Amino acid sequence: MSTNVTKRDAELPDLVIRREFEVSDLEQAQTGEVAIKLSWMERIWNVDAVRKLVILLSLVAVWQVYTVGFDVEPLMLPSFSDSFVTLYNALFHGDLIYKIWFSIKVLIVGYSAGLFLAAVLILWATASRFGSDFIAMATAMFNPLPAIALLPLAMLWFGLGTASLVFVLIHSVLWAVALSTHSGFEGVSQTLRMIGRNYGLHGFGYVWKILVPAALPSILAGMKIGWAFAWRTLIGAELVFGASSGSGGLGWYIFESSQNIETDGVFAGLFMVILIGFVVENVVFRNVETRTVIRWGMQR
Repeated sequence: MSTNVTKRDAELPDLVIRREFEVSDLEQAQTGEVAIKLSWMERIWNVDAVRKLVILLSLVAVWQVYTVGFDVEPLMLPSFSDSFVTLYNALFHGDLIYKIWFSIKVLIVGYSAGLFLAAVLILWATASRFGSDFIAMATAMFNPLPAIALLPLAMLWFGLGTASLVFVLIHSVLWAVALSTHSGFEGVSQTLRMIGRNYGLHGFGYVWKILVPAALPSILAGMKIGWAFAWRTLIGAELVFGASSGSGGLGWYIFESSQNIETDGVFAGLFMVILIGFVVENVVFRNVETRTVIRWGMQR
């Protein structure tokens, strides 16, 4: 045994013992560079809003240069400046602001109703195995079904009005939110589930205090998907309902502009669709994520 130890020790390189020292003068002590000082340009470029604004302005510049520099027919593709002037006049000297408010009101009603029904289904799925099977089956059936395909049935059942719009919006929101939330709940670890049961939580309290915080990234993802589906479904539905009943919101404004061969008006309406979607995505949902999942360390 001693021979083996001697051979092994002989094969090891000589160890270098670093001398210990103590700095009594704290002013001479060096801890290294903890953080690199950035220039003012680098600090500005690190802001997400600045980078996104640069991308947006670049796209606008390409559009403007292409339409003006190549003398594109305005009826086919108006310049950005012409479309922006039309949007400004429609907002402050026309009735576009009222049409936007009409669309937002319908969207809030349909989106809220879809979230409520999704919450009811999720609670049912959490409480029973049959409810879980129902959500799995229903989402597989109805989630791939485009909401716009239900417009004929909505017109037949509810007539030409807000009720038909709310119906197709509920379909757009319900299954996307239910599927994402249900998948998030199933992904919650057994450790968290056992902690909740050890604390005596059950029913709604168990779902609210254990499952919802743990699955919040999936829930927010489903809510964003449901919002996007609902917003574009509303615009498409208003094109049909507006053409039928002579009233509507932002989608009806786009339809009117196309019928009057006002391409700049069509682009003005599309600007508002994009702008509202951008604000909701990057202001509303982003603030919710910052105050919850990012602060809790669940998302980078």
